[in-house]
Amino acid sequence: MTLEDLQLDRARLGAPLPIWHARVDSEGWRACASAIAGQGGRLIAVWGVERAAGGAPASACAALALTEGLVWLELPLEQRPGGYPDLTAWFPCADRMQRALRDLSGIAAQGSGDRRPWLDHGLWQAGARPLQADQVLAGLPAGSLPADYAFVRVEGDGVHEIAVGPVHAGIIEPGHFRFSVVGEKVLRLEERLGYVHKGVERRFTELPPLDAHRLAGRVSGDTTVGFAWAYCMALESAWQTELPRRAQELRALMLERERVANHLGDLGALGNDAALAFGLTQFSRLREDWQRLSGEAFGHRLMMDAIVPGGVAADPAAPMLDRMRAQCDSVERSVRVLRAVYDEHAGLQDRFVGTGQVTPSLAAQLGLAGMAGRASAQAADLRCDQPWSPYDGLAVRKAGRGDGDVAARVAVRFDEVFESLRLIRALCSGLAPGAARVDARARGRVSIGAGWVEAWRGEVFVALELGPDDRIVRCHCHDPSWQNWPVLEHAVMGNIVADFPLINKSFNLSYSGHDL
Repeated sequence: MTLEDLQLDRARLGAPLPIWHARVDSEGWRACASAIAGQGGRLIAVWGVERAAGGAPASACAALALTEGLVWLELPLEQRPGGYPDLTAWFPCADRMQRALRDLSGIAAQGSGDRRPWLDHGLWQAGARPLQADQVLAGLPAGSLPADYAFVRVEGDGVHEIAVGPVHAGIIEPGHFRFSVVGEKVLRLEERLGYVHKGVERRFTELPPLDAHRLAGRVSGDTTVGFAWAYCMALESAWQTELPRRAQELRALMLERERVANHLGDLGALGNDAALAFGLTQFSRLREDWQRLSGEAFGHRLMMDAIVPGGVAADPAAPMLDRMRAQCDSVERSVRVLRAVYDEHAGLQDRFVGTGQVTPSLAAQLGLAGMAGRASAQAADLRCDQPWSPYDGLAVRKAGRGDGDVAARVAVRFDEVFESLRLIRALCSGLAPGAARVDARARGRVSIGAGWVEAWRGEVFVALELGPDDRIVRCHCHDPSWQNWPVLEHAVMGNIVADFPLINKSFNLSYSGHDL
């Protein structure tokens, strides 16, 4: 499948990645979705654009990935009730995105089978659509209870339900998990999310474009580098800002440090969930040292606000680059020892192998993305498939497994840690000279841009539209957890209830990045 095959009237965006924007009608929408799905393409995101009264009509939008790059489809809607064609026949992962779009903007998918609200828990005023133009926002009085949610019931002898959440014993964010079980065996899991809906996408429209990278970096705190880079890429694309090589390399350095930090933390937590507290202790120690040095180098342990429009906010000097390179050597030695411990620990492997399995065929059908997808033979990694600067010169080695169980997801994490350490050493050793930041200048006209970054969890996508006054009309941030939360429901089926925390942690999906 090529872009020429789609016969789209499209415009290339100014992003460093191959991203195109095309306006289509309903038939073009269906044709593109069918053709791209038929060739193994992926749905990245679905969202809507609301514009002020008297301006252009509202639009339904979808981002679809194919071999050549990404296509941003826009379907203008002269009448909002007319809606847009349902995408779930080609991409099942579109369901929750479409339900969220209806909740936020009142734009419905034609023919959608699931009409339940997703982000609206019954605590908004009747008829409220937070992203509709000129909408006055108001909630129900304090103390109001959420509306009942129509969970799917499983009937049969010995079947009972276990409700977990939305408030949990730990410090994780709220999410409700409804298990249907026989004995200890899980027959079905259904999730209810949206409890941390924060109004982020509405807030974007109230911020100057040069300030909004800070909000993007807070979409999901564990992916602050990924989202900030994607937002800045979108703004720089819209304003046609060309970055210096040093800025690109420093962004990649931070992105790989973020990847390592998250994998270290999760590898320790996975050991702990399988009763190997030693693993948690050792990986927590490594992660703490890692984040302390990130704080010294970039001003924040998570590197928050370190990526800014036009480049980066911090430019580490040579001695700090040497320290980061030396830290990579030290961490690699420790992680190789710990990997041997994990691989040779019979009790740990008994819990990992065969648990929470997602077969490659199911992963492909449901659109499993990112690190979890690569553990189920879904080989997408933007750093390899669409290498943008500086990844075009780093020859990233793609990690992957085919078993799709907890053991496979653990193995992919180890492999990615070692590869990221190699990339960090290469970047620290050969950082380009010159400026690390340039001015990003407004263009004073309607413009759009997109950012697409392989963050640690998977593909982060940002779509940005600016008005003639250079104010943000719409900024949509997409986390790969949208694709992966529904797959977790399938991964748990047939396992015992006690293995759910282990399976859940092996994915480690974002609540915050999902519930904007």
